[in-house]
Parts: sequence; structure tokens; C-alpha cells
Amino acid sequence: MHFAKPHVSTCNCRTNTTVPPASLMQEMLSRSLTPMGRFTIAAKHHINIAEIYESELVDIEKAIAHYEQAADYYKGEESNSSANKCLLKVGAYCAQIEQYQRAIEIYEQVGANTMDNPLLKYSAKEYFFKASLCHFIVDELNAKIAIEKYEEMFPAFSDSRECKLLKKLLEAHEEQNSEAFTEAIKDFDSISRLDQWHTTLLLRIKKTIQGDEGDLK
Repeated sequence: MHFAKPHVSTCNCRTNTTVPPASLMQEMLSRSLTPMGRFTIAAKHHINIAEIYESELVDIEKAIAHYEQAADYYKGEESNSSANKCLLKVGAYCAQIEQYQRAIEIYEQVGANTMDNPLLKYSAKEYFFKASLCHFIVDELNAKIAIEKYEEMFPAFSDSRECKLLKKLLEAHEEQNSEAFTEAIKDFDSISRLDQWHTTLLLRIKKTIQGDEGDLK
């Protein structure tokens, strides 16, 4: 009598250790929630996953993807403020990994969304400032055109310290004057502290000045 050999599965059933199990569960849960219209809960789960990629796995591109998904879900619930917060995370990381065009699109979008809101319009100048810096890294002429556009869109931008700084930086860059470029940044920073994100982008711009030593000192 012959007995059939028991079937032995050849699949690898080990848990994927690339992503923590908790985040996998949250992703599955978010997918199950969206058909029921519970987009806000799904968005929060994607934010949690993005934060894991940020802090534990240090995978910025995947963090970006989850913040974008969260923003889409918030838009579905017309939670524009929450959507903007997620988009700003995406914009900051896109600029960090040199995806400047995507960062520009986000900052322009959020700036346009906030400039007509009495409670949020003060923040619009910051978003147009960030978009201008991204333009500046790509091309000096792009930055000039963009700044003029933002001034037309949002006249209050013209009188802002951020806009005045940009114009000083453009002038110094045109003249290839590294010292004037640095001095303008120091004057601004003495009143309004620049964070690491701004400093990184400004340093990238400054490095395009001939003979520059590559710092902001």
C-alpha cells in the first residue's frame, strides 16, 4: 500500500521584519475602514504609520506616501486644516530629498488655501517663502518670477521680512557676493530664528555662489 506524501508548503511564512507588525495592522485597518466612509480614522492610522517610517525606520519616501494618503482621506472629509498639516510634512520632506517641484506645488497650494482665511493668512507668507527657496535652488530666474507671482497673489507678502530677505539674497546671488548673502541671513535670523530646514536650503543655495566655502558663518 502506498501512502501519499504529506504536502509541505514551500512558502516563507516568516514575519516581514521590515515594517513593525503594529504598522501593518494599522494599514490593514485603514483599508477596511475607508469603504464605510470613516476616512478620518483611516487618515490617523496613515499618520501613525508615517511617523514610524520617520523615526524608527528612517524611510522618508514611504513616510511621504503615507502622509499623502492621510491628506487625501482628510480631503474626503473636507478636513482641510488636517489635510494641509499632512501636505506640509510632504513638502518639507520632498525639499529635503531634492524633489523641489513637488515641494513647490504643495507650498503654493497650501499658501493659496490659507491666504484668504482670516485666521490662517499670516502663515501664507511662510509657505510662499519656502516655495521661493525651492525655486531658488532650481534656478535664480525661477525664484524671481515666483516671488513676483506671490506678491501679486498675496500683497501682504511684499511687506514681509521673508520677501525682503529673498530679494536681498537674489541680489547677492546675482553679484556672486557670498558675504552679502550670509549677512542678509544673519540679519534675518537675529530677529526670526531660522530652523534646520531653512538653514539646509539656504546653504544649498549659497553653495552655488562661486568661491563659496559652503557654510553660513
